[in-house]
Amino acid sequence: MAAPGSPGAAPGRGASGWLWAVGGAVAASAVWASVMFAAGAFSSEPSPDLAGYSYTSDLCAATSLTAFKDAHYKPKQYTGTASKDPNPRHSGAQEKSMDTMWCDISMEQEKASSSDYSSTFVYSTATLHKKTDPEPEFADGYRAYEKQDVSGGYTVEPVAGLGDEAFLVTRKENGSSGSSYVILGVRDGWMTYQSTWSSYTSTSGSTKQPSSTEVATMLKSSATETLKQLRTSGAR
Repeated sequence: MAAPGSPGAAPGRGASGWLWAVGGAVAASAVWASVMFAAGAFSSEPSPDLAGYSYTSDLCAATSLTAFKDAHYKPKQYTGTASKDPNPRHSGAQEKSMDTMWCDISMEQEKASSSDYSSTFVYSTATLHKKTDPEPEFADGYRAYEKQDVSGGYTVEPVAGLGDEAFLVTRKENGSSGSSYVILGVRDGWMTYQSTWSSYTSTSGSTKQPSSTEVATMLKSSATETLKQLRTSGAR
């Protein structure tokens, strides 16, 4: 018979118990790993930071018009065959990678003459990015306006106090033009919001076009209140 501890010795109770302990630990680790994989703990995709915002099928209902009304603008009332067209007009879509909401509003000045040739539109969109963080590309998307080779060009400036970052894009005004075009873009976590003002008034019209600075103030005020409406009680 081989001496205890020699190469030919049969394993004793201690060795057997140790093997059972190792086997139990391996089995427990396998169960734990299965649970973690099922829960997505090892997923390479980061969890979206929606900052408390939630999807709504009617962005227009959440859009604040107070700033525009204070500036004597109101949603245009269509007549005749156009009266069947909804104004404001909203739509939305929920997809795996993002939820998107739109709101288009045709506006008119309260004291405008019916003979005036003018048009004013406010276009808004809000997107909840569920798969990809929009931060790396957000700022560049707006700064790129400065590189566009268009008449007059654009100015781009950061805006403080709105979300994690925000930018204001303004088409440079031509003194002889009655048009204005201003964009406000906001990113808060993985939510992006954009509101665009586009207007034209004939130089012979009875009303005065607001300056780009006045339009920017309206857009920022509206965005502040609108984003509050889109946030839920779970906001960070």
